[in-house]
Amino acid sequence: MVEGIGGKDNVRNVVHCITRVRFTLKDAEAANDDLVKNLDGVIDVIKAGGQYQVVIGPAVEDVYDAVVRVIGGTGEASPDDEPVERPTTIVGWFQFGFSSLIGVITGSMIPVIGLLAASGILKGILALLTQFGVVESDSSTYALIDAMSSSMFYFLPIIIGFTAARRFGSDPIIVAIIGGVLVFPSVVSMSDPAADGYTVVSQLGNTIFNADFFGIPVALPQGNAYAYSIFPIIVAAYLASLLEPQLKKHIPAVVRMIFAPLLEVFIISTVMLVVFGPIIMTISGGIANGINGVLEVNYAIAGLIIGALYQCLVIFGLHWAVIPLVASQIAIDGSSPLNAIISATMVAQGGGALAIWIRTRSQKIKTLAGPATISAFCGITEPAMYGLNLKYGRVFITASAGGAVGGFLTGLMDVNMYGFTGAFVGFPSFVNPAGLDHSFFGFLIASTAALVVSFTLTYFFGYSDDDLETERAVKKVRLGKREPAGV
Repeated sequence: MVEGIGGKDNVRNVVHCITRVRFTLKDAEAANDDLVKNLDGVIDVIKAGGQYQVVIGPAVEDVYDAVVRVIGGTGEASPDDEPVERPTTIVGWFQFGFSSLIGVITGSMIPVIGLLAASGILKGILALLTQFGVVESDSSTYALIDAMSSSMFYFLPIIIGFTAARRFGSDPIIVAIIGGVLVFPSVVSMSDPAADGYTVVSQLGNTIFNADFFGIPVALPQGNAYAYSIFPIIVAAYLASLLEPQLKKHIPAVVRMIFAPLLEVFIISTVMLVVFGPIIMTISGGIANGINGVLEVNYAIAGLIIGALYQCLVIFGLHWAVIPLVASQIAIDGSSPLNAIISATMVAQGGGALAIWIRTRSQKIKTLAGPATISAFCGITEPAMYGLNLKYGRVFITASAGGAVGGFLTGLMDVNMYGFTGAFVGFPSFVNPAGLDHSFFGFLIASTAALVVSFTLTYFFGYSDDDLETERAVKKVRLGKREPAGV
């Protein structure tokens, strides 16, 4: 692969996301696309966001490790190595700002997606063990497994603080410590009306100020303060990236090691707790309430529309704006009906790939379709979409029709999702911690329907081997020009 992209001397840096090895090349024209595409294990080559992206699928980490061994180093580069063209119009700046926000969310969330998925599955397994009497809910075994499954969500500000800091170029350890401030037990206790010593300092409309800082009222989010949150610590990481260079510039080197982090933790934590934290939580809470409001108006119709169109967001990279909202819903509310609809769309894309796998006589397509089907059923649809469904015939449309049916039935049966992982591998995520209910059985019915509709439509109307002669090039679309995400 390295030879196909112009050799190791042509690689400025390389990173990877869930399915792709992402190269930033010194000379993009030196890469041989046909050579790379025809390598065993390569699904496709996509050029977007200033990157040369090689779609691999589930084996992406193994390929990335092999590439890094060949080129040397860690694969990471400094921000100076990734020049970004700045827009010159108001519309251009809007697109740039929005797509940069998506890039930041992507870069912050990619490293933890697997852990969120694993934690959600473990939560579902614990619920099943409790349901069938294997583990008692008041036992120490239950408490320990619950800690294993819940710690990822509870300490999200610390973990996302680390990854977001790497994305912005600030100190990951310091930002993680700031995340620790946001979830510190005494801070959480101040926000909990049921805790001893809870006080209301003042109230402005619906905003309750339940603490003060040198006499300045502080509004901590009710219940858990900033535990389970994502967006506040991302803003903190950005502010830290602005403050750190100034501290390094003005603090003498002889005392910088101590006083730079001291001032950074104090200043950023104060600004977040007093000013930005409440504002960000109000905005993100409003967005989440708006989504829930739409679902509550008519869950079935919302499921039909979202089920049909959600995978289009993946094409534009906009699904990364939804993932933090889903994670926050599950962490704070304990469930996410939106994620239940998304799960059905994953199964539907897998159904399209499965139909191709069975129908095609091309050994090369079978080699792609088998792993792509399994990947989609495990919640990762990009190999199916970019390797097959968007390239041949009408498969993406027929698969999206299956997603629409699955989403409609998900809403019609009022399915709720209690974990992060979707598709068939995420079946424990549909187990209500209080016991098996309509959500689990509704998930089985909706997912099966999505699979059957997608498979049937694709098999009979969406694909034939004649489409191999009219294969389309598929490029991932990015809104605006932003820095490549995933570092």
